[in-house]
Amino acid sequence: MKIISLFLLILLNVSAVYLSNKSCKECHKDIYNEYKYSYHSKGYFNDILHRKVADKISLKKYDCATCHMPASNNIKEMISGKDRPNQQNITNSDAISCFFCHEIAYVKKAHRFNINIVTKQVEGYKPSLYGSLENPDENDKHSSLNNPLYNKNVCKGCHAHKRNENGLLIFQTMKKDENSKECIKCHMPYIPGGNENMNKRARTKHRSHYFKGIRSSEMRKKSVSIKINLNKKDNIIITLKNKMSHPLIVQAAREMFLQVLVKRGDKVIWSNKQDKNSYFKYEYLKGKKDIVIPYTATSYKWYNNLAGNSSKEYNYKVSGLKKGDKIIASFYMIIAKKSCLQDIDLRGSDLDKPLLAKQVILIVK
Repeated sequence: MKIISLFLLILLNVSAVYLSNKSCKECHKDIYNEYKYSYHSKGYFNDILHRKVADKISLKKYDCATCHMPASNNIKEMISGKDRPNQQNITNSDAISCFFCHEIAYVKKAHRFNINIVTKQVEGYKPSLYGSLENPDENDKHSSLNNPLYNKNVCKGCHAHKRNENGLLIFQTMKKDENSKECIKCHMPYIPGGNENMNKRARTKHRSHYFKGIRSSEMRKKSVSIKINLNKKDNIIITLKNKMSHPLIVQAAREMFLQVLVKRGDKVIWSNKQDKNSYFKYEYLKGKKDIVIPYTATSYKWYNNLAGNSSKEYNYKVSGLKKGDKIIASFYMIIAKKSCLQDIDLRGSDLDKPLLAKQVILIVK
């Protein structure tokens, strides 16, 4: 409760002036268009998975607002249950807004979840926004500042870790000693073009605001590597490496799996389908009862994950392999596992469709 109260106090002190996402578009059209395709622009009103999960947790309170609607001028009321998200309120419908992210001056580490400390706005003055440019341009809407802490902290407020109301860790992207630089390097690479419409300083590149992740085939392909080796012709050794700096599973709804098939012609003669350790996901308990959404979980029923920059080896004995047999190792990612979609009644959606990340084929010689 103290953590939430501190967060609210900080936010309420700076909520007098708000620049909407569309206001940013006037000077940063390309960046705005990138952002609109990103999942930072998705929230309660335009992401059905998030809305269904939030409503399953509570139809009264909207606790998710601290990270999914952080610039809201009614955030205190939503968290306490006195108000609900309002699509007509631009500070609500802007989701994870440009203005909020660029106001983050510092991130305070805390046990349950970190707290974004945003820059104070002085009444009657332009708001101050932070960025990564060494010599940011000034304009009539806001002051532009280069804060040396910004690149280290901007992602840590929401993407570091989260514990539920029972203290159970249900989300973790970063270790305690990690900062946002690795996140920015991967999810916000430099792309061609200046950062503003007029490009007064003739800048040739800017940080991408697509924030590509699991939905991007390009990002999935870069996320893992697979190696296949044969030992004495009947022992298949698969090495799966997580090339990301964070664990494979960082969100409770996700599921990933390594599929290994042996094909003779068009026929599958063996698979690793029964290997539970080739599936990566979290399963939760509330007391002794199975639950899907971990908001009230008290323990893990079962979990399997792979830490960032780590490898896992699988050994499968397959007797009778012949010359010409194909060993196909594929890694798939799923946005929302079937149990999650059933629990929040999203059956029939394609969110549980396996998305190919990597595939390697070895032909037995």
